[in-house]
Parts: sequence; C-alpha cells; structure tokens
Amino acid sequence: MRMLVVGAGATGGYFGGRLVQAGRDVTFLVRPGRASELRSNGLQIVSPHGNVTLQPRLVSADAVERTYDVVLLTVKGFALEAALDDIAPAIGRDTMILPVLNGMRQVDLLEAHFRKRNVIGGVCKVATTLDDRGRIIQLAGFQDLSYGEMDGTASARVIALDAFMQGAGFDARLSPAIAREMWEKWILLATMGGITCLMRGTIGEIEAVHGGVAFVHRLLDEVSGIATQVGEKPSETFLSQARQMLTAKGSPQTSSMYRDLQNGRRLELDQIIGDLVARAHAAAIVSPLLETVMVHLSVYESRRNAVSN
Repeated sequence: MRMLVVGAGATGGYFGGRLVQAGRDVTFLVRPGRASELRSNGLQIVSPHGNVTLQPRLVSADAVERTYDVVLLTVKGFALEAALDDIAPAIGRDTMILPVLNGMRQVDLLEAHFRKRNVIGGVCKVATTLDDRGRIIQLAGFQDLSYGEMDGTASARVIALDAFMQGAGFDARLSPAIAREMWEKWILLATMGGITCLMRGTIGEIEAVHGGVAFVHRLLDEVSGIATQVGEKPSETFLSQARQMLTAKGSPQTSSMYRDLQNGRRLELDQIIGDLVARAHAAAIVSPLLETVMVHLSVYESRRNAVSN
C-alpha cells in the first residue's frame, strides 16, 4: 500500500513519520519551505515514545505524478480548499482519502470535489506541536488514530488499510462507527474551545469559580443536542467521560484553539464553531451559548485580520 501524507507538520509529520519508521511506503506532500527544512535537518520527532530523525520521501504539489492507495490529509481546516487542487493528481478512482481534520465540513468538500466513494472517515488524538527548529514535539503520551468507512462497513480496502497502520508505533484502530466518533470529537472540540476561549482559562480555573461547572454543562448539552439533531447522537459513555474531563478539578488542560488565540494565530473558528452554528440555524435549533462563542471569537479574528493587513 502506498500512502501520501499531505503536510509534514505536527500531526501529519508525527503519524507519517512513525509509519516511515516502521518501514511503510509513505511520501510527504510539502511546501517548498518545509521541504528545504526537512532535507537539511530531517523529520525530527521528540516523543516520550522515542525520539527519531528520518529522511522521508518528499514531493511538491507540482510534481505529483502518480496516484496513491491512501491520502492522509492533515492540513488545517482553513487550508483545505487550497489543498484540493494540490492533491487531485494523487487521487485515483479507488484512492482512499483519509482526512483527520476537525469538524465535518471536510467530508462535504471532499465528496463534492472528488467521488463520494473516495472519502473515508478518520479521527486522530495526539498532542503535538512544531518548535522553532521545525521539530515535532509530542506533549503527551496518547497517540490514537482511528479510521473506517463512513457507512461502517468492513470493506476489503479498509481492512487492508488497517493492516498497513498496525504495528507502526501508535494506537491504530479500524472503527465500525467512525462517523459517530467524528461527531463526538467535534462536540468535545467545540465545547472545550468554547469554554477556554470565552473564559480565558484552563479547565481547572473554570471549574474553580462559582458557576463554572454549570456553564460547562450547559454548553456541552447545547453542542451535543445540535449533533444529535443534525448529525450523529453521541454515546452516553462519551458524554460521561467528556463531562468528567471538562470539569476536572485543577486540570491545566486547555484547547488548541485557546493556545492559538493566546499566540495570536488564526483560529479554526469556521470549522469548529461556525459550521456547527450554521447547521443549528438551518435546523431552527436555538444555540445562544455557542453563538456567543462565535461572536466573541469573530471579534478576535476581525482584529487579527486588521492588524495583519
């Protein structure tokens, strides 16, 4: 099986790098600046599971000359549309496109741009970042990647993909309910992003103040209610675990959206919050807390855009 990993950043570089380390046939599609960095310094992973420096196979967008069995798509949501033309030469009739982006908009975009049968579902859970030297730093021990057909069938191609993923140094899992898992991750990201960005604090700081826990529960209920009506109903096990995590005493945890906000970076606002608000509006669902989060962070984005322009 041949894989093209689109992006060699914190997520794609980590999972793709572990696959390269395990001897899999993996090529990275990267921009010129990142390609130069990787050729000079290698793909470096610093991790509690073991450090490694690799010299992976690289290709640029204008040099893709073959199709691949699977394309692992790891770009930020706001960069997806620009990447569609870049990956087009790599997509054959039977190519699986495995997006591990946040939200669900990527499924709609990919199915519209390519063939519906090309798109499978994916969820990754990993805490990684790029440092100022271009190294991939793993911040916590979890490293999960799940995947599956959107309709839950155990097709021959996803069984082959599962064999390709197993034993590569991370926790890989073929899921019979990947669509639900994607919605559950979206619920968690929207809720955690909403509470930490709106309240400008960690989970533990929010839990510690009067009204903090009640606010978390109300936002989680609102977001999961939207998902239940317009997407997939989350499991009770997921909701119970989410409530515990989002109200854990003393927890230093924040969301990646909040970390991006603190560092003045662009947010995945439309993908994580805006698309959910839009789906709620289309279904005539009232979502006052989520809309408050959207307006609040839209002010930040407008201010950031004004400064950058």
